[in-house]
Amino acid sequence: MYIEFQSASIPPTSIHDVLHPWSPPIAVSVSLCLVTLIYIRGWLRLRAAFPYLVSAWHLFSFVAGISAIWLAIGSPLNVLDDVSLTVHMVQHLLLMSIAPPLILLGAPALPLLQGLPRIIARRIIGPILRSPLVKSLAHAVTHPVICWLAATLTLVVWHIPSVFSVALRWQWLHEFEHVSFFATGLLFWWPVVQPWPSTARWPRWSIPLYLLAATLPCDVLSGFLTFCDRVVYSVYFSAPRVFELSPLDDQQRAAALMWVSVTLIFLVAALLVTLSILAPSRARSLETPSSESWRFLTERLHDPKQEAI
Repeated sequence: MYIEFQSASIPPTSIHDVLHPWSPPIAVSVSLCLVTLIYIRGWLRLRAAFPYLVSAWHLFSFVAGISAIWLAIGSPLNVLDDVSLTVHMVQHLLLMSIAPPLILLGAPALPLLQGLPRIIARRIIGPILRSPLVKSLAHAVTHPVICWLAATLTLVVWHIPSVFSVALRWQWLHEFEHVSFFATGLLFWWPVVQPWPSTARWPRWSIPLYLLAATLPCDVLSGFLTFCDRVVYSVYFSAPRVFELSPLDDQQRAAALMWVSVTLIFLVAALLVTLSILAPSRARSLETPSSESWRFLTERLHDPKQEAI
């Protein structure tokens, strides 16, 4: 009765009224466009020098991943997540389960380095990547156990009701939430995609198990939200009713979306990895970085003047 009373106290609101004050975030849009242009510039240069080094699939995948980020935080979804848990869940899926693997499948290392001005690649990026501290830190955080735990803890912590509500009230914390979802999403998918020039830390046959294990926290959370007979995130009691759904109905739809989408994405990824394991060795060898790739990377990052010093 309490839930029904709260739901009825908020009249339906037009989606136009909610979106009226919204305007595209210039900083986000410009930043994503700049990264995309740098990637495309590098991709075109690599294609001109080594036609078989990067493919059209790499370009499509990277641009699709960047587009998913913009859709999550640069489109009207970023306003509607305050009024609908379902939209909020779409954001989480885009930032954690869709954009990261697409970007990593785009093999971003070489195109981005080649797309940057040479002085930046050699004088700034090169020394950073060659730093022993950076190498040690990267080696540590890309271990599959760390990647799995980081993504799982991020998912659980941000869905604690008190943390969830505070993040919706404080804009800077909400933005940090988006960054953490995307960053841990990249970490989670790193052992799965294994983008060049990284090396595998675990046997490839363990990755399907890694993915299947990751469905368990999502299943527990989404199952709880689906079958719970109360609204877990009370902040949506006072939110405008844009989609004419009660908070409880919205919660159940959001949970069902998370349950089905995450399970499907992880199962498809596990199936693709399994098929790649069973593929002939000749097909797998096509994924091995060529000597041209290594030469291109080292030339791009090596600064003769800096070495002379």
